Amino acid sequence: MNIEDRLRAENFPVALRILPRRFRAHLTAVYGFARTVDNLGDEFPGDRLAALDAFAADLDLIWAGGHPATPVLARLAATVRACDLPPEPFHRLIEANRQDQRITAYRTYDELRAYCALSADPVGRIVLGVFGVGTAARVACSDAICTALQLVEHWQDVAEDRRAGRIYLPAEDMSRFGVSPADLDGTSTPAPVRRLLAFETDRAAELFRRGAPLVADLTGWARLAVGGFLAGGLATVDALRRADHDVLAGAPRPRRADLARHLIQEVLGR
Repeated sequence: MNIEDRLRAENFPVALRILPRRFRAHLTAVYGFARTVDNLGDEFPGDRLAALDAFAADLDLIWAGGHPATPVLARLAATVRACDLPPEPFHRLIEANRQDQRITAYRTYDELRAYCALSADPVGRIVLGVFGVGTAARVACSDAICTALQLVEHWQDVAEDRRAGRIYLPAEDMSRFGVSPADLDGTSTPAPVRRLLAFETDRAAELFRRGAPLVADLTGWARLAVGGFLAGGLATVDALRRADHDVLAGAPRPRRADLARHLIQEVLGR
């Protein structure tokens, strides 16, 4: 499956197909980078930390005026130079995958939020950079949306993450709702796990609402693209709630109708 096909399959972003070619090419390059980093952290058969370090060194050649050997980085170089993007957000995404090699569970919600600051927030900052619309206030709203996007993805994929040996539900919250790791091993979601996930989903929904003013503050294609990210997240919240948070039976996926409804509401005004 090529990068554009994977974009469609994974709803990243939902408005991608109607953006002008130049923006579509830049976002595709960014997505290719993020997907490659995730694959190195999740699927590489050898020393994953070494592979991530080698990838980071190849990435640095973009700003050093060199020519990366990795094809996905060679494509990214054109985007970085055209949009004058800094290296820091890209390195944060790599660091998130290094952290995945060391940490498989989080004690507190604050610790999980700090992980999202590495694994999710940089993507939004890069997108704002692609459109040339980054300001401090916009970045703050973007961080809220991106953290929420990461959280609802975790809540969708509790069973998959558990099989991979990871638990993103904060231990303090699991204790509060009377949930043990063994409760995540079945094919039907116990009531305490559903109550915990309802609580966590509400937290994510509040972050989406906190970041939503970003869409109204943007114009043109940037507004459509960021509205697409937000719409996808809100539709995922709908999917989790519609499934009554039964995530162990299968990951709840957003409906196209909900996605379209949220996109219209967010882009055209609530």
